[in-house]
Amino acid sequence: MTWRVLVSAPYLLPVIEEFRAQLETAGVEIVCVPVRERLSAAELLPLVATIDGAICGDDQFTERVLRSAPRLKVIAKWGTGIDSIDTRAAAQLGIRVCNTPDAFTDPVADTALGYILCFARRLLLMNEDVRSGLWMKQDADSLRECTLGVIGVGHIGKAVVRRAHAFGMKLLGADPVPVPASFIAETGLRLVSLCTLLVESDFVSLHCDLNPTSLRLISHAELALMRRSAYLINTARGTIIDEPALIAALRARQIAGAALDVFEVEPLPADSPLRTFTNCLLAPHNANSDLTCRKRVHEATIANLLNALRETDERTRRE
Repeated sequence: MTWRVLVSAPYLLPVIEEFRAQLETAGVEIVCVPVRERLSAAELLPLVATIDGAICGDDQFTERVLRSAPRLKVIAKWGTGIDSIDTRAAAQLGIRVCNTPDAFTDPVADTALGYILCFARRLLLMNEDVRSGLWMKQDADSLRECTLGVIGVGHIGKAVVRRAHAFGMKLLGADPVPVPASFIAETGLRLVSLCTLLVESDFVSLHCDLNPTSLRLISHAELALMRRSAYLINTARGTIIDEPALIAALRARQIAGAALDVFEVEPLPADSPLRTFTNCLLAPHNANSDLTCRKRVHEATIANLLNALRETDERTRRE
């Protein structure tokens, strides 16, 4: 039995040779395609007709793409978020979707706290001042005097709260899913409404999944609730923020700044106004960067793929 598997996960592609022998021994014919960030539905359509499996990043596996892949048995997502896959259509077509939950909790939480420290302690601003010949004593904030609002208190949100708790920050959380009482007792987290969180926080950090209820969750009205001295941090998904609304808020100095690891369009277009704001820190969707974590995800994703292919074929033989 040979399975043709499309590999388009950007982090796995550069090291795929390390896993070629394992995959080929298991009966996998690897089909690699060049990917900069993700494949659009239009790019996937000519690739999927003859594949049995896929190891993907944030590629757009829409219903049309899935219906154009009659042999497709499994999509193994490299990482956690599966919002780019039409899971409803996949279920209807009998296509199994796997991911690696809790894959990058620590690096993403570290990144979020890093942004908080940069803003609170004015680290990047002072670096720029000194390099340009200035010797200015910037006013800075101690985290113990600040309030952090975490939107989405899942694995990563909890990890951010624990880190901020160690710095003595006041902690607010907003999440429609109940948070364990033991975690609240451990950290002093106060669960509040989204509006209250936005009004009372000095830093707002997004850690919710992208779904119909969180799409453009932060738009004009929400940004208007934030303090003019507050910062918005997004290491989750780009479209949780209404990007034009954020641009307008930054332009009007409605908030103090933002840190963005993710965007509505990735890579970030060269003409994006976000590039022009000195109080907006930008990164190339890399908050999950951690070599040890990546290796674990490579191995787990391949295991998910092979297990699902074998189980599907075994089920077919029994039927």
